[in-house]
This record gives sequence, C-alpha cells and structure tokens, in this order.
Amino acid sequence: MRAPTPLVLAMTAALLASGCFAGDPAADAGASNGRIKLAMLQPPRSGLSPLSDDAFKLSRWSTAETLVTLDAEGTALPGLATGWQRISDRAWEFTIRAGVSFHDGTALTPAAVANSLDRATNASPKPRILDGVSLTAQAREGSVVVTTGEPDPLVPHRLSSPQLAILAPSAYTPDGRVSPVGTGTGPFRLVSVNGTTTATLDRFDGYWGERARAAGIDVSFVPDGAARAAAIRSGEAHIAEAVPVSQAALLDPATITEVPMPRTNTLYLNTRSGPFRDAGLRAAVREAVDADEIVRAVYEGRADRAEGLLGPALPWAAAGRAPLGGRTAPAPPRGAAITLATFSDRAELPEVASVVQQRLEDAGFTVTQVVREYAHIEQDALAGKFDAFILSRATVLDSGDPVAYLKSDFTCDGSFNLSGLCDPAVDELVRAAAATEAGDARRAAVLAAEAAVLRTDAAIPMLHERVIQGDATSVADSAKDPRERTLVTTATHLR
Repeated sequence: MRAPTPLVLAMTAALLASGCFAGDPAADAGASNGRIKLAMLQPPRSGLSPLSDDAFKLSRWSTAETLVTLDAEGTALPGLATGWQRISDRAWEFTIRAGVSFHDGTALTPAAVANSLDRATNASPKPRILDGVSLTAQAREGSVVVTTGEPDPLVPHRLSSPQLAILAPSAYTPDGRVSPVGTGTGPFRLVSVNGTTTATLDRFDGYWGERARAAGIDVSFVPDGAARAAAIRSGEAHIAEAVPVSQAALLDPATITEVPMPRTNTLYLNTRSGPFRDAGLRAAVREAVDADEIVRAVYEGRADRAEGLLGPALPWAAAGRAPLGGRTAPAPPRGAAITLATFSDRAELPEVASVVQQRLEDAGFTVTQVVREYAHIEQDALAGKFDAFILSRATVLDSGDPVAYLKSDFTCDGSFNLSGLCDPAVDELVRAAAATEAGDARRAAVLAAEAAVLRTDAAIPMLHERVIQGDATSVADSAKDPRERTLVTTATHLR
C-alpha cells in the first residue's frame, strides 16, 4: 500500500487546521439535536441546479424532494404525491400531498408542481432522465396530469429522479437559473452555499413529515480521498462519502460501511470487427478471465464477483436469475492479436487491465494494452477501435430501472454500444422489457434480456463495485443507499 504523498498530507493538515469542518466533535457527542458534519466527494458542478447531476446532492441532504420515491427493490412509493393512476396509454394523474410548505413559506400546489416539471422539460440541456422523452404537466384540482409523447409504463419511476425535484416558483429566475437555496420542501432547508467549498443547511421545523433529529448539516467538499478518511479518524467529520479502498484499512472497522453499488466492472468485446467477431474467441475470453483474482488483488476484497450484469444492489436480480445454458464453447486463441483498452480516471481500472492482460496471454492471446484519460478514449471506444474495453458502468440509471442501460449498451441502435452488438434476440427481449409494466413481470423480462446478452459473450461482467462510507462512531442512522440518493435523513443524529 502506498504511503500518503506530501501533497496529500499537506492537504489533510490544511483541512484540519482551517476548521473546514466547523464545530467541536466532543461537544456534539450525545446531543441528539447536534449538527452533522459531512465531507462530500465532489463539489457542485452546476451551481447546485436540480436539473444537473448536482440534484443528487440536494437529495442526499434531504432538502429537495420528488413526487415519487423508490424503495430498496426499486418499487415506486409516495413522496410529494400521495398516489397516482394511469388514466390513458400516455397519461398519468398524480395526487399532490396537501399541507406541504416550501422553505420560502409558500404552499405546495399542483400549479407549483407543474411549473417545476415544465421547467425541467424545457431546460437546455434537459435533465438526463428526460433524454428522448416528451413530457407535459397540467395542474388540476388537487392533482397533476403528466402526459408523455409515447406510452411509458415507467413514468412514476422517472418522477423519482432527483433531477425532477419540486421547488418553489421563487427558485426559477427569468435568466433560466434555478436556485435550491430556501426553495425545497425537505426536512432540511438549504441556507447558503459557499461556491465549491461548503454548504449549510438548517432543520426545517415546518416540514410536513417527521421532524429531523439533527439541528442541521454542515457540508464540506473534499475531493481528496485521504483527507476525507483523515477527517473521520480525527472526528472532524461525522460522515464521509466514498472512502478510497486504499484508505479503508487505515480506519476503525466500526467506522466504515461497504455499500453494494449498481455499478459493474465489465469487459466489452468488439463484435463488429477484429477477432471477437468469432463467438468462440469471445467464449475463450470468458473462460480466461479470473474475476476472483481481480476482486482479491485489485479491490482488496471490497467488491463482489459478478454472476451477471446486475449485481447485489438489485437484490431481485440474484433471486430471480436462472442458470444460464446454451453458451458457446471456447475456441483456441492460437495467438490472436487483440488490443485491450481502458481509462485512467478510475484508479483501479489500469490495474484490472493488467490482471486481465496476463490471463488472456496465459490463454493464448497476444495482447496490446492502451490506457488513456476517459475524455481522450471514449470516442475511439465507441467507434470500435479496440478489441476489448474495460469499463465501470452504472447499470441502474436515474429511473431506478436497468432497461435504459440494456438498451443503450446492447441493442442495435444503442447510444453506448461499445461491443457493437446487434442481435435480434437481444433487441426483441429488451423491447419486451421496456414495454412491460413495473413490478415482478418487468423484472423477469429484464433478466430474460440479461441472459440473452450474456449468451453472446459480447460483455463479460467481472465484478460489482461497492462504495465505502465513513461514519464516525458518534453518528447514528445515516442512510447507506446503493443509488446514492439518500444520506442524511430525518433519523440521522449524533449519539
């Protein structure tokens, strides 16, 4: 294990000396209404606009809320909407919760809900959850009718995306900016944001639900992983996001939690050109890769061997997955020359590539490895310029449903089809899954599509990643959410 560099040590010392995490940890001990000090991985990229990826911060701080929430299984549950019904092929009616106040003192109304949804629909660029989706919202007495351009059985799940959080009309300015400061509905009110350095939230005593136990949240943005881990060790932070694997062993085991992520480290094989047009050679790669070795050697055991594309963050996948038959037999590589590529932005991936290269060479392939920054390699990967590409890929996107991932990565017209796979059986099964209503039937259809993809060996899932969350022993009941939508909740408090 590498020792911290002088720069990391200097950053850590500077953070601790500057009082970046305000307050005395000892003073908070035992106070159920104390303030939670939170060290986050990434600073805001878009001024905390809910129409960007910054929306997930607002959700994790419990300041901005959506009409719908998701449980651990991905089932849609009431949020700011108390219920909904499908009133036509393309229209859904959502009953809006009564007695809810925005943080600016105005009331949650159907008109305010429709305004937030319309603003999202008309934004440029659109929130990712609405990519390719036509959606309109119309306020009625006590409800909002959401209409899509095409029949969409996943509308309630879409409305669970933090990017479709409902904010007060005052959040939206004429110049198109959206400010979440003092305009949400959650148990914590966003009071101030200090650029990309800190944010402050106070408990909102007018919250419609259970009163938050913590008095507030003091957020610091700390991109350096060693500094986040050090803040947990010193007591300067109560909760730290994304502790690096290399730092986890330095922490008290009682202060870390490994959370399965809906993210799979996958080896994509190019079926459009080169040696891997041959299904037998793809099968030879499947047999050669040793996922257990990668988990042990690269991730220090802090990952899960992949049995399919969908991992333990979706418990229903393992429960419903049947043994996979009908697979192609491996063909001898006979020195076939291949180019194996990945990117350096995620520190583990070049190490994974080295392990995979060794196993493929042992199996009889001749391997050339290419590693670049992601911005400089994505275009070539999508153009099919590599024979194999290692990618850490999110398998559940904003709707909490994996069909969008299967469609983008494995269908003939998929927008992120690294393998160039174009298999009629796969396309048909993905279409069937997309058209199926949410619930057990849709999950079964998803697993049928997954099995069809795996039989092609166009993608070889190796492992499912975990995120390591740091929690000081003085904090209780923080959320451990695989989708990274919740973190500090009404139950979170200091002992």
